[in-house]
Amino acid sequence: MVKHIVLFKLKEDAPAEKKLEAMRSFKAAIEALPQRIHVIRKVEVGLNINPSETWNIALYSEFDTLDDVKFYATHPDHVAAGKLLAEVKESRACVDY
Repeated sequence: MVKHIVLFKLKEDAPAEKKLEAMRSFKAAIEALPQRIHVIRKVEVGLNINPSETWNIALYSEFDTLDDVKFYATHPDHVAAGKLLAEVKESRACVDY
């Protein structure tokens, strides 16, 4: 099994309402993906409630293989979900293990 963990940091200077809307839209879009992308075994998106921390969003997902992660990463529905953060995202960190 491969665990795929991604953290997102949003731009400090982005309007708070715009960030919140993007975060909620992203969460809903990602959590709907298992119904469309058969290789996803589990997915969860957490929105950070601790304002003193660096990262705003945590994505946790599970796959059978790294090839399945690659399939998911390039799937059009996943790409579309990622675009929901495009205007407010500052950085991204990822670990697959």
